[in-house]
Amino acid sequence: MNPNAFQLKPRMSEKAYTLSQTQNVYVIDVASDATKQSVAAAITEQFKVTVIKVNITNVKGKAKRTIAKKGRLIRKGHNNAVRKAYVTLKANDKLPFFAAVEEAEAKEKAAEEKAAKAAKSDTDKTESKPRRGIHLRGRKDNK
Repeated sequence: MNPNAFQLKPRMSEKAYTLSQTQNVYVIDVASDATKQSVAAAITEQFKVTVIKVNITNVKGKAKRTIAKKGRLIRKGHNNAVRKAYVTLKANDKLPFFAAVEEAEAKEKAAEEKAAKAAKSDTDKTESKPRRGIHLRGRKDNK
């Protein structure tokens, strides 16, 4: 099979994201007739990375049924079957599938740090001594 004959569609899920971060394994939906060698060749050619291992699984579509009002009409169907490839890359290689997620996490972290810094400066200001010229009755520090 020609490596350019099918498209590589990344699987965007929490499990796939965790695998990519911890084990450098990326999950990709591939064509039903794709082989391990063709998937490895396509990824190497398209992204210029080193593929160590490819595992392929076939996930059968679940049977579903729909019942119309008052139970008169029952339609049976199923979800589509999917073929997934688990691609393990060399240690320092990455695929840009989750780049937007990583950018969003970096922005969120920067915003949290900025908020913490602002909160710290606000607490420093409130703990300072009262300004000159303000005399409040009943306070012990006013003479």
